[in-house]
Amino acid sequence: MIEPATSAHPHVIQPTYQKLALIVIGLVAFFYALVQAQPIVVPLLFAMLLAMLLNPLVNFLARIGLNRVVAIALAVLLAMGCAAGLSYFILTQAAHFSESLPALEEKVGALGEKLEGWVLARTEVGTKTVDDALATAKKEGLTKGGALVGGAIITMGTLFAFAFLLPVFTFLLLFYKKLLLTFIDQLVAHQDRTAVHEMLQSAKGVAQSYLIGLILQAGIVTVLNYTGLLIIGVPYALLLAVIAAVLNLIPYIGMIIATVLPMVIALATMEPSAALWVLGLYVSVQFIDNNFIVPRVVASRVEINALVSIIVVMIGGAVWGIPGMFLSIPLTAILKVVFDHVPGLKPFGHLLGNDDGTPRKPTLHARWFGRKKESRVVSSES
Repeated sequence: MIEPATSAHPHVIQPTYQKLALIVIGLVAFFYALVQAQPIVVPLLFAMLLAMLLNPLVNFLARIGLNRVVAIALAVLLAMGCAAGLSYFILTQAAHFSESLPALEEKVGALGEKLEGWVLARTEVGTKTVDDALATAKKEGLTKGGALVGGAIITMGTLFAFAFLLPVFTFLLLFYKKLLLTFIDQLVAHQDRTAVHEMLQSAKGVAQSYLIGLILQAGIVTVLNYTGLLIIGVPYALLLAVIAAVLNLIPYIGMIIATVLPMVIALATMEPSAALWVLGLYVSVQFIDNNFIVPRVVASRVEINALVSIIVVMIGGAVWGIPGMFLSIPLTAILKVVFDHVPGLKPFGHLLGNDDGTPRKPTLHARWFGRKKESRVVSSES
């Protein structure tokens, strides 16, 4: 309880600039701690999301009579097996792709010479200027390439640690689920436990539907891109389609990066018009994904507006790199659920959301499921 102010102990009112300074220092310390704790925090967060995804499967296996420990072990092994299969496929395809890299480099070099000739023929730029620009680009490319190789070596070590910690953390989170829920119950007052349970259920539902929707979305996008690249005739169509589907999990930024690689390969191995066809293909798939796949498959359970999505993806990339980009949207969605259930934080939840106050017509998804629910009510009453 706050003691009343007296002449001996007056209340001190902090100036606004002091409060802002403390907030900035706190944020800097918080993000610095996140960067330093990345080897532990990132696998733990991925394990938390994976545990939410596997929890219905564990409950199903337990209901049919399996011991809970066995059910958790089977679910985790199944998830790790799927991840290992996908990793093996990408690595083997990448190995085949690397075998043809020397020939691809020669074709890219020839393409650069053609581009140089086109620039010299159609502009007043001198030969020395173009040669200097190409030399600078090659030098920067070698420097960045060396940094990329060094980063790849570090990443491989991180992946081995990640591959060990992820299943262990996931198993333990599922095994100690009741213990963790009891701990949360003991932290809050008795009258607030119902609201906390609703918040946890909402957060779990958002995370589960988002992750399942992402898996289905990645599969559909892979099929669309693979079919289109096969029709165009781009080499390594399956590998490029899988890479595009994985990068598509990074909102707004991933698809831009994923479009460059097949366009470069199409330019180096086919006619220039093929690159335009690839660009048209990826733009079309992205249009279908944003307007049809995401609203119906992901079901718009993660109501985060585009501005916040881009900002949190950039923050996640700055703090934790590529893993941070993947984690940014589901963690922000869970954070929004928490904000929506805490009265003092509801304005922040509204800021993260996609509702600007404009009345909207119900989507086809909402109308269809609304009819089904109404029909169930009528049949139950009759």
